[in-house]
Amino acid sequence: MGAIRALTFDTGGTILDWHGGVSAAFAEAGRKRGIERDWAAITNDYRRRSLKQMLNHGADGPAQYNIDDVHRAMLDKVIADHDLGALTGEDREAIWYRWHELKCWPDFPAALADLRTSHVVASFTILSTSLIVDTARANGLSWDAVISCEMIGIYKTRPESYRTAAKWLRLDPGECMMVACHNFDLRAAREVGFRSAFVRRPDEWGAEGPPDPEPDPDHDVIADSFPEMVEKVRAL
Repeated sequence: MGAIRALTFDTGGTILDWHGGVSAAFAEAGRKRGIERDWAAITNDYRRRSLKQMLNHGADGPAQYNIDDVHRAMLDKVIADHDLGALTGEDREAIWYRWHELKCWPDFPAALADLRTSHVVASFTILSTSLIVDTARANGLSWDAVISCEMIGIYKTRPESYRTAAKWLRLDPGECMMVACHNFDLRAAREVGFRSAFVRRPDEWGAEGPPDPEPDPDHDVIADSFPEMVEKVRAL
């Protein structure tokens, strides 16, 4: 196999702690209005609905919306379905905007800086461009490139999205490694020739645990943390 020249990172979940951030935003709004719910479960419901709308979006024609639009629309549905009508417009805006304020997992920033000395590092994500910019600035992350599927007009896990990401980096797919904590993303990348690195994120969905926690055995790298991933990538 040829050398890996670029690492393309799934960003929601693999890099950003969406569950911790968004569930905290729900809890803060609930305290203001005297509402008690299972905020962790509601947050996961919100995430599942949003993913259902976004994955493979654009397969039947040009994409008509981005993740920010979906987060807003799905938030309204979650609020209605969980009897949270007491939340005000201000509360809803704070919950919606929390996506742009998410913290990254603590083992990532130093690993990113280390990898950037030897590889091109790019956020390759279904999240919006503005969300990645905002969270990068908030967490001190320096990407060489941000490739949001909203730029491409077709979303992961469609093969065209991965091919386009490699093309925009002026690389063959085999020179790229997709990094994620989700087998479905890595499988789709491998189908078009990417190499793959699975990094476990056991807390991505909070106490519920991730729906797909065990990596496929054929990934090029399997790691429990980003420091371990760096070591294994360098050893390839």
